[in-house]
Amino acid sequence: MKASPTIAPKEFVRRRADLMAMMEADSIAILPSSRVMVRNSDIDYPFRQDSDFRYLSGFAEPDSVLVLVPGRAHGETILFCRERDPDSERWHGQITGPERAMQILGLDDAFPVADIDDILPGLIEGKAKLYYAMGTHREFDAQIIAWVDSIALSQPSGSKPACEFVHLAQYVHELRLYKSAQEVNVMRHAVSATAAGHLRLMAELKPGLREYHLEAELNYAFALAGARTTAYPSIVGSGNNANIMHYTQNADVIRSGDLVLVDAGAEYEGYAADVTRTLPASGRYSAAQADVYNVVLAAQLAAIAEVKPGNHWNQPHEAAVRQITLGLVRLGLLHGEVDELIRDNAFKKFYMHRTGHWLGLDVHDVGEYQIEGEWRVFEPGMVTTIEPGIYIAEDLEDVPARYRGIGIRIEDDVLVTKAGCEVITAMIPKTVAAIEQYMASKVA
Repeated sequence: MKASPTIAPKEFVRRRADLMAMMEADSIAILPSSRVMVRNSDIDYPFRQDSDFRYLSGFAEPDSVLVLVPGRAHGETILFCRERDPDSERWHGQITGPERAMQILGLDDAFPVADIDDILPGLIEGKAKLYYAMGTHREFDAQIIAWVDSIALSQPSGSKPACEFVHLAQYVHELRLYKSAQEVNVMRHAVSATAAGHLRLMAELKPGLREYHLEAELNYAFALAGARTTAYPSIVGSGNNANIMHYTQNADVIRSGDLVLVDAGAEYEGYAADVTRTLPASGRYSAAQADVYNVVLAAQLAAIAEVKPGNHWNQPHEAAVRQITLGLVRLGLLHGEVDELIRDNAFKKFYMHRTGHWLGLDVHDVGEYQIEGEWRVFEPGMVTTIEPGIYIAEDLEDVPARYRGIGIRIEDDVLVTKAGCEVITAMIPKTVAAIEQYMASKVA
């Protein structure tokens, strides 16, 4: 069996080195892990590692702290983590421990997290700058401030402050915006699992099911492919539920003639996929549904064509807005001159969100969209979604009755390449003909 892709320890070593190269001299960076969160009583939520912490450490356990000290003679990269504990491991599973963590993660040093109060203040002391994401981990913020205050109080009167705080996230997020070859391979695996889920759902879709039946098909296929969690709560919205942007109840009965909007992506090794397809419950789109669908598809294809090095972030959105406005005029849902309608944001009655977002360790991934007030330019290694839609709520009385209740979104994941872009989710059918043909081929 072919091994599933993963991120090698050497890549985490490189990432830490890249971050330290961005830090000023005589500085320290501190990143805490996520904490285990209580769900209710003595039941915890499934643990998910903080994305920045995972990006730099590769360590998936809670109660951990990564410390980077550029130029430190005894080692620049340090991890504080839980010690091995046979009693705890009997209940909750294996703990890596400091020694093994240091070996497998390519770290210079590691200590028990129980010793952090004795060790970390000494690493902070005398540093000119402390890189830390204040406000992200509220409880740990208080620890950081207490350590810094204790250092300041121990210094002679009139000496300089212990250190200056620098917001760490801006540096880490700039690194995370550009995906390496290993990251792209891991994302392709998340996409492969996502494709398996969407195809299984298409094969099983029929009137009379509840929306959560289809959600179950997604989850089953994701898990079979090794992606045991979703990247976000799945949306399976039939009929007018498709016009609710973040619909997640997924409980209604699917009716004959409904469209079903499915926005779902798998998470694998921490990396997200994000795909939307809008499907005919009965296997074929009505004429009105197909007309609206083809407007959205034209908008998506126009937007994808604008994803290439040298173009800026907003160009795909501008292309999608133009195609949607043209289509809405052609369908009789908007009236007037296209450029004027765009200037007046008339399309927002039916298309009220942006056309995409960065994708990576977070489904709405980090990275600035503007730099000094200018839209960011696409560069190779960036990954974005492209997801235009048209939403015609059933209570809109000023539109033709045949269109009311139709909600359609089409979303793919797009990798910026040197030559242009690659739609890495292209294996999932998305034209009217391709979807109808695939669904017909699966009918018993």
